[in-house]
Amino acid sequence: MPLKIALHSFSYLNSGIPKDQTGNGGGFVFDCRFINNPGRLEEFKSQTGKDTSVINYLNEDNAMQEFLAEVNSILTKAIMNYLNRKFSHLMVCFGCTGGQHRSVYSVEKTKEFILKHFPEVRVEVIHNEFPELNNT
Repeated sequence: MPLKIALHSFSYLNSGIPKDQTGNGGGFVFDCRFINNPGRLEEFKSQTGKDTSVINYLNEDNAMQEFLAEVNSILTKAIMNYLNRKFSHLMVCFGCTGGQHRSVYSVEKTKEFILKHFPEVRVEVIHNEFPELNNT
């Protein structure tokens, strides 16, 4: 069975840190709240981290790009270890205030990174606050 990586975005205010449903006891939780919040800008309030204008905004944010580079480094080591040890599940969560912009963006960028570097794994996307965005 291939390694399945569940990527969650969530709101610290609304849903809280997701619970592991696999019985493995959890995984990584990354806090995005230190990164500039596009949701504080009127033009982004109704959008999510999957909308082009929010993506462009966060693509230009150095703190976000440095954060994701560090996350990718940690996940690369973990995924290689999990694959070598034949683990079946890894949970990775990104939280921000509303679970709408920074965490959604982080999940989507992390999904792209994992699929590019580890095509043998299965990736499941769960946007807790926006289930209509799951696996799209």
